Amino acid sequence: MAIRKNQSTLTATEKRDFVDAVLELKRLGRYDTYVSTHNQFIVSDTDRGERTGHRSPSFLPWHRRFLLQFERDLQSVNPAVNLPYWDWTADRTTTASLWGSDLMGGNGRSRDGQVTTGPFAGGTGRWTLSVRPDSRDFLRRALGAGVAQLPTRSEVESVLNVATYDAAPWNSSSDGFRNQVEGWRGVNLHNRVHVWVGGMMSSGMSPNDPVFWLHHCFIDKLWAEWQRRHPTQSYLPTGGTPDVIDLNDSMKPWNDTTPADMLDHTRHYTYDTGF
Repeated sequence: MAIRKNQSTLTATEKRDFVDAVLELKRLGRYDTYVSTHNQFIVSDTDRGERTGHRSPSFLPWHRRFLLQFERDLQSVNPAVNLPYWDWTADRTTTASLWGSDLMGGNGRSRDGQVTTGPFAGGTGRWTLSVRPDSRDFLRRALGAGVAQLPTRSEVESVLNVATYDAAPWNSSSDGFRNQVEGWRGVNLHNRVHVWVGGMMSSGMSPNDPVFWLHHCFIDKLWAEWQRRHPTQSYLPTGGTPDVIDLNDSMKPWNDTTPADMLDHTRHYTYDTGF
Protein backbone atom coordinates (compact mmCIF):
# COMPACT_ATOMS: atom_id res chain seq x y z
CA MET A 1 0.00 0.00 0.00
CA ALA A 2 1.41 3.36 -1.02
CA ILE A 3 1.83 5.87 1.80
CA ARG A 4 1.86 9.55 0.89
CA LYS A 5 4.09 11.52 3.24
CA ASN A 6 4.51 15.14 4.21
CA GLN A 7 7.30 16.56 2.06
CA SER A 8 8.93 17.94 5.21
CA THR A 9 9.56 14.39 6.47
CA LEU A 10 11.06 12.97 3.26
CA THR A 11 14.55 11.57 3.49
CA ALA A 12 17.25 12.74 1.13
CA THR A 13 16.84 9.52 -0.84
CA GLU A 14 13.06 9.92 -1.08
CA LYS A 15 13.44 13.48 -2.34
CA ARG A 16 15.99 12.44 -4.92
CA ASP A 17 13.89 9.50 -6.12
CA PHE A 18 10.80 11.68 -6.50
CA VAL A 19 12.65 14.43 -8.37
CA ASP A 20 14.43 11.95 -10.62
CA ALA A 21 11.16 10.21 -11.53
CA VAL A 22 9.51 13.54 -12.40
CA LEU A 23 12.48 14.51 -14.55
CA GLU A 24 12.42 11.15 -16.30
CA LEU A 25 8.74 11.52 -17.22
CA LYS A 26 9.64 14.93 -18.62
CA ARG A 27 12.54 13.50 -20.63
CA LEU A 28 10.32 10.75 -22.02
CA GLY A 29 7.75 13.31 -23.16
CA ARG A 30 5.01 11.94 -20.89
CA TYR A 31 4.89 14.79 -18.40
CA ASP A 32 3.57 17.41 -20.79
CA THR A 33 0.40 15.38 -21.36
CA TYR A 34 -0.64 16.24 -17.80
CA VAL A 35 -0.10 19.94 -18.46
CA SER A 36 -2.19 19.80 -21.62
CA THR A 37 -4.99 17.82 -19.99
CA HIS A 38 -5.27 20.16 -17.01
CA ASN A 39 -5.29 23.24 -19.21
CA GLN A 40 -7.95 21.71 -21.47
CA PHE A 41 -10.32 21.34 -18.55
CA ILE A 42 -9.52 24.75 -17.05
CA VAL A 43 -10.55 26.27 -20.36
CA SER A 44 -13.66 24.14 -20.91
CA ASP A 45 -15.07 24.13 -17.35
CA THR A 46 -17.55 27.00 -17.03
CA ASP A 47 -20.22 27.95 -14.53
CA ARG A 48 -23.01 27.87 -17.11
CA GLY A 49 -21.92 24.89 -19.18
CA GLU A 50 -20.35 21.49 -18.90
CA ARG A 51 -17.88 21.34 -16.04
CA THR A 52 -15.85 18.41 -14.83
CA GLY A 53 -12.44 19.22 -13.35
CA HIS A 54 -13.19 22.63 -11.84
CA ARG A 55 -16.08 24.78 -10.60
CA SER A 56 -18.05 21.59 -10.03
CA PRO A 57 -18.73 18.77 -7.56
CA SER A 58 -16.29 16.52 -9.43
CA PHE A 59 -13.36 18.87 -8.71
CA LEU A 60 -12.19 16.59 -5.90
CA PRO A 61 -12.70 13.11 -7.47
CA TRP A 62 -11.38 14.38 -10.82
CA HIS A 63 -8.15 15.56 -9.26
CA ARG A 64 -7.90 12.41 -7.13
CA ARG A 65 -7.96 10.40 -10.35
CA PHE A 66 -5.50 12.80 -11.99
CA LEU A 67 -3.08 12.45 -9.06
CA LEU A 68 -3.41 8.69 -9.03
CA GLN A 69 -2.60 8.42 -12.72
CA PHE A 70 0.47 10.63 -12.28
CA GLU A 71 1.60 8.66 -9.22
CA ARG A 72 1.35 5.40 -11.17
CA ASP A 73 3.33 6.97 -13.99
CA LEU A 74 6.06 7.93 -11.51
CA GLN A 75 6.02 4.37 -10.17
CA SER A 76 6.57 3.01 -13.67
CA VAL A 77 9.93 4.78 -13.46
CA ASN A 78 10.65 3.93 -9.82
CA PRO A 79 8.20 1.70 -7.90
CA ALA A 80 9.39 3.19 -4.59
CA VAL A 81 8.08 6.69 -5.38
CA ASN A 82 4.85 8.00 -3.89
CA LEU A 83 3.44 11.50 -4.16
CA PRO A 84 4.33 13.72 -1.19
CA TYR A 85 2.07 16.52 0.01
CA TRP A 86 2.74 20.13 0.97
CA ASP A 87 0.99 21.19 4.18
CA TRP A 88 0.87 24.91 3.48
CA THR A 89 -0.70 25.57 6.88
CA ALA A 90 2.69 24.65 8.42
CA ASP A 91 5.30 25.26 5.70
CA ARG A 92 4.12 28.72 4.75
CA THR A 93 7.20 30.83 4.06
CA THR A 94 9.36 31.37 0.97
CA THR A 95 12.27 29.77 2.86
CA ALA A 96 10.49 26.56 3.89
CA SER A 97 12.37 23.34 3.11
CA LEU A 98 9.95 22.68 0.25
CA TRP A 99 11.73 25.38 -1.75
CA GLY A 100 15.19 23.93 -1.21
CA SER A 101 17.48 23.01 -4.08
CA ASP A 102 16.93 19.32 -3.34
CA LEU A 103 13.17 19.42 -4.00
CA MET A 104 11.17 22.21 -5.67
CA GLY A 105 13.84 24.88 -5.99
CA GLY A 106 13.25 28.46 -4.96
CA ASN A 107 11.43 31.60 -5.95
CA GLY A 108 11.62 33.23 -9.36
CA ARG A 109 14.03 36.09 -9.92
CA SER A 110 12.58 39.58 -9.84
CA ARG A 111 13.05 40.63 -13.45
CA ASP A 112 11.23 37.76 -15.18
CA GLY A 113 10.10 35.25 -12.55
CA GLN A 114 12.49 32.56 -13.76
CA VAL A 115 13.31 29.87 -11.22
CA THR A 116 17.11 29.65 -11.13
CA THR A 117 17.71 27.09 -8.36
CA GLY A 118 16.86 23.44 -7.89
CA PRO A 119 16.20 20.60 -10.33
CA PHE A 120 13.49 22.44 -12.30
CA ALA A 121 15.46 25.64 -12.90
CA GLY A 122 15.58 27.02 -16.41
CA GLY A 123 19.34 26.72 -16.67
CA THR A 124 19.45 22.97 -16.10
CA GLY A 125 18.19 22.11 -19.58
CA ARG A 126 16.00 19.41 -18.06
CA TRP A 127 12.82 21.45 -17.51
CA THR A 128 11.99 23.27 -20.71
CA LEU A 129 8.31 24.14 -20.91
CA SER A 130 6.71 22.85 -24.10
CA VAL A 131 3.06 23.51 -23.25
CA ARG A 132 3.09 27.21 -22.44
CA PRO A 133 1.04 30.39 -22.95
CA ASP A 134 3.84 32.41 -24.58
CA SER A 135 7.44 32.15 -25.79
CA ARG A 136 8.95 31.86 -22.31
CA ASP A 137 10.06 28.25 -21.92
CA PHE A 138 11.26 28.40 -18.31
CA LEU A 139 9.48 27.76 -15.01
CA ARG A 140 8.28 30.94 -13.31
CA ARG A 141 7.25 31.69 -9.72
CA ALA A 142 6.41 34.78 -7.68
CA LEU A 143 5.99 33.46 -4.15
CA GLY A 144 3.74 35.66 -2.05
CA ALA A 145 3.37 38.37 -4.69
CA GLY A 146 -0.23 37.71 -5.74
CA VAL A 147 -1.58 37.15 -2.25
CA ALA A 148 0.31 37.75 0.99
CA GLN A 149 -0.68 34.79 3.15
CA LEU A 150 -1.28 31.11 2.63
CA PRO A 151 -4.37 29.58 4.30
CA THR A 152 -4.06 28.95 8.03
CA ARG A 153 -4.83 25.88 10.08
CA SER A 154 -7.88 27.59 11.61
CA GLU A 155 -9.21 28.44 8.15
CA VAL A 156 -8.81 24.82 7.08
CA GLU A 157 -10.62 23.66 10.21
CA SER A 158 -13.51 25.99 9.43
CA VAL A 159 -13.88 24.37 6.01
CA LEU A 160 -13.56 20.84 7.37
CA ASN A 161 -16.50 21.65 9.65
CA VAL A 162 -18.81 22.30 6.67
CA ALA A 163 -21.06 19.24 6.69
CA THR A 164 -22.61 19.33 3.19
CA TYR A 165 -20.42 18.21 0.32
CA ASP A 166 -21.96 20.47 -2.35
CA ALA A 167 -25.23 22.14 -3.35
CA ALA A 168 -27.10 23.63 -6.30
CA PRO A 169 -26.30 25.36 -8.60
CA TRP A 170 -23.21 23.08 -8.49
CA ASN A 171 -20.73 25.71 -9.68
CA SER A 172 -18.46 28.42 -8.28
CA SER A 173 -21.37 30.08 -6.44
CA SER A 174 -22.40 26.93 -4.54
CA ASP A 175 -22.38 26.52 -0.80
CA GLY A 176 -20.72 23.45 0.65
CA PHE A 177 -17.39 21.86 1.46
CA ARG A 178 -16.24 21.34 -2.14
CA ASN A 179 -16.58 24.95 -3.18
CA GLN A 180 -14.91 26.29 -0.04
CA VAL A 181 -11.99 23.92 -0.57
CA GLU A 182 -11.75 24.84 -4.23
CA GLY A 183 -11.77 28.48 -3.24
CA TRP A 184 -14.60 30.27 -4.99
CA ARG A 185 -16.47 30.86 -1.72
CA GLY A 186 -15.53 31.25 1.92
CA VAL A 187 -11.92 31.45 3.10
CA ASN A 188 -10.49 30.21 -0.25
CA LEU A 189 -8.05 27.35 0.16
CA HIS A 190 -7.03 25.75 -3.16
CA ASN A 191 -7.20 28.81 -5.41
CA ARG A 192 -5.34 31.00 -2.94
CA VAL A 193 -2.35 28.66 -2.88
CA HIS A 194 -2.12 28.69 -6.67
CA VAL A 195 -2.06 32.50 -6.62
CA TRP A 196 0.46 32.61 -3.75
CA VAL A 197 2.94 30.51 -5.71
CA GLY A 198 2.29 32.57 -8.82
CA GLY A 199 3.99 32.17 -12.17
CA MET A 200 2.86 29.02 -13.92
CA MET A 201 0.75 28.01 -10.91
CA SER A 202 -1.53 30.97 -11.65
CA SER A 203 -2.38 29.56 -15.07
CA GLY A 204 -4.33 26.61 -16.43
CA MET A 205 -0.94 25.10 -17.26
CA SER A 206 -0.11 24.92 -13.55
CA PRO A 207 1.30 21.35 -13.66
CA ASN A 208 4.30 22.92 -15.42
CA ASP A 209 5.32 23.65 -11.82
CA PRO A 210 5.84 20.31 -10.06
CA VAL A 211 4.65 21.88 -6.80
CA PHE A 212 1.18 21.46 -8.35
CA TRP A 213 1.24 17.77 -7.35
CA LEU A 214 2.25 18.46 -3.75
CA HIS A 215 -0.42 21.12 -3.41
CA HIS A 216 -3.18 18.95 -4.85
CA CYS A 217 -2.03 15.99 -2.79
CA PHE A 218 -2.74 18.08 0.32
CA ILE A 219 -6.13 19.11 -1.07
CA ASP A 220 -6.85 15.41 -1.56
CA LYS A 221 -5.73 14.73 2.01
CA LEU A 222 -8.16 17.37 3.25
CA TRP A 223 -10.98 15.67 1.36
CA ALA A 224 -10.00 12.36 2.98
CA GLU A 225 -10.09 14.06 6.38
CA TRP A 226 -13.52 15.58 5.64
CA GLN A 227 -14.79 12.12 4.70
CA ARG A 228 -13.49 10.72 8.00
CA ARG A 229 -15.17 13.48 10.02
CA HIS A 230 -18.50 13.31 8.18
CA PRO A 231 -19.14 9.60 7.58
CA THR A 232 -22.88 10.09 6.95
CA GLN A 233 -22.24 12.67 4.23
CA SER A 234 -21.06 11.91 0.70
CA TYR A 235 -20.74 13.12 -2.84
CA LEU A 236 -23.53 15.21 -4.32
CA PRO A 237 -25.35 15.31 -6.72
CA THR A 238 -26.38 11.70 -7.18
CA GLY A 239 -28.35 11.78 -10.44
CA GLY A 240 -30.15 13.66 -13.18
CA THR A 241 -28.16 16.89 -12.95
CA PRO A 242 -27.42 18.70 -16.22
CA ASP A 243 -23.89 19.89 -17.05
CA VAL A 244 -22.21 18.31 -14.01
CA ILE A 245 -20.92 14.86 -13.10
CA ASP A 246 -23.32 12.88 -10.92
CA LEU A 247 -22.12 10.22 -8.51
CA ASN A 248 -22.13 7.40 -11.07
CA ASP A 249 -21.33 9.36 -14.23
CA SER A 250 -18.04 8.83 -16.03
CA MET A 251 -15.57 11.67 -15.75
CA LYS A 252 -13.79 12.87 -18.87
CA PRO A 253 -11.14 12.21 -20.09
CA TRP A 254 -11.51 8.76 -18.54
CA ASN A 255 -14.30 6.46 -19.63
CA ASP A 256 -13.76 4.04 -16.75
CA THR A 257 -13.90 6.31 -13.68
CA THR A 258 -16.85 7.83 -11.80
CA PRO A 259 -16.86 9.93 -8.63
CA ALA A 260 -18.16 6.83 -6.82
CA ASP A 261 -14.99 5.00 -7.84
CA MET A 262 -12.87 7.67 -6.19
CA LEU A 263 -14.61 7.92 -2.83
CA ASP A 264 -12.39 5.36 -1.05
CA HIS A 265 -8.78 6.45 -1.45
CA THR A 266 -7.56 3.66 0.84
CA ARG A 267 -7.94 1.15 -1.99
CA HIS A 268 -4.98 2.89 -3.61
CA TYR A 269 -2.97 4.73 -0.94
CA THR A 270 -3.07 6.15 2.57
CA TYR A 271 -1.63 9.24 4.21
CA ASP A 272 1.03 9.17 6.89
CA THR A 273 -1.05 10.98 9.53
CA GLY A 274 -4.48 12.47 10.05
CA PHE A 275 -4.82 16.21 9.72
